[in-house]
Amino acid sequence: MVSEVSLNVNPGQVTCLLGPSGCGKSTTLRIIAGVDWPDTGEIRIDGRTIVGPGTFVPPEARGAGLMFQDFALFPHLSVFDNVAFGLSGTRTEKRLRVRELLEKVGLVRYVDSYPHELSGGEQQRVALARALAPRPRIMLMDEPFSGLDNRLRDGIRDETLSILKAEGTAVLLVTHEPEEAMRMADEIALMRKGRIVQQGAPYNVYNAPVDREAAAFFSDINVIRAKVQGLLAETAFGKFMAPGQPDGAEVEIVIRPQHLKIDFDRGGQGPHPTPEHGVWARGIVERARFIGKESLVEFRMDFDGSTLSATVPSVFLPKPGTPLWIAIRRDRCFVFPYVPKKDWRKPQD
Repeated sequence: MVSEVSLNVNPGQVTCLLGPSGCGKSTTLRIIAGVDWPDTGEIRIDGRTIVGPGTFVPPEARGAGLMFQDFALFPHLSVFDNVAFGLSGTRTEKRLRVRELLEKVGLVRYVDSYPHELSGGEQQRVALARALAPRPRIMLMDEPFSGLDNRLRDGIRDETLSILKAEGTAVLLVTHEPEEAMRMADEIALMRKGRIVQQGAPYNVYNAPVDREAAAFFSDINVIRAKVQGLLAETAFGKFMAPGQPDGAEVEIVIRPQHLKIDFDRGGQGPHPTPEHGVWARGIVERARFIGKESLVEFRMDFDGSTLSATVPSVFLPKPGTPLWIAIRRDRCFVFPYVPKKDWRKPQD
C-alpha cells in the first residue's frame, strides 16, 4: 500500500526509490508500469496522462521499459530475437536497431547465441538492450543488479547507467541498499510505511536526515539521550541547541561512528575543549575490531554507562579496559525529538 507518492523524473536522470522491504517501492513501480491500478492520482509520461480520472493506458502502450532482477530473457530465442522482441518495423530496421544496441553493450559477437550460453553479466546486458530497443521514455528497474556477482556488479551497474543516460532515458530504480542508491542516483526518494519521507540529492539526504530512522538507514549511528532546558540539551559532551523543544522534553542526539574523535587519557584530565569538538568525555574500551579499511572501537561511557562506537582509519586496536577520551563533531550531530521504540510502526506491505 502506498499513499501520497509524488515523483518527477527528468530525461537522463536516475531516481532511486530506497527503503526497507515492504515499504512500497515495488508497488509504486508496478503502478507506474500498469501492473497494478491506483485508487487515485495521476501518472504522466512526457506530459501525456496514462493514469487519471477516466484514463488507464495499458502497460504496452505507456512507453515504459522494464528491467527486473531475473532478467526474464526468453530461453528459446537467440540474443537477436530477444532484443528485437518488442520492436516493430521491417526486418532490416530491426536488425539495425539490434546491432546498434548490441554494440553499445559490447555483445555483437553473441547475436546468434542463446541466454544459457551467456554469463549472468552478459544476460543482464541483453536484458538492458531489449528494454531499450523500443526507445522507452522511462526505464523502471526493480533491483536489476542484485543477482550479479559482487565482483561484476559495480562495473555492469556503471556501464548500464552510462548507456541509459546517453539514450536520454529517465530512470526510476528500486533498491533496498543505501550504498547502491548513493552510488547511482541523481536523486533519492526514501520510503517508509508506504510514503516518501525524504527526497533529494544523495548528499543532502545523507547529511540532513529528517529523523533518526532516516539517519540509521544509511549507516550505523550513536544515540545520546538528553533533556531540554531553555532550548538547550545538556550532555556529557556539552550543550546542544534543541530549537522548538519545550523544557523537560527528551531528545536524541545522533552522530555517526566516523565523526567521533579519540584521544588518550593523559592523567585523567582529558584534552581541552575545542570549537569543533566541544567537551571531551571519558570512556572505557569494551571491544576493538579491525574491519578492513578501518577499526571499530566500542566504549562504555563513564557518565551514564551507555555504549558508543567510533571508527578509526587503518589499524587501531586498544585493549579492553583501556581508558580513552571521546569527543564528537558538533557540526555532524543531528538533534531529534525522542520517540520510544515501541511507537515505531512496522512497514506496510
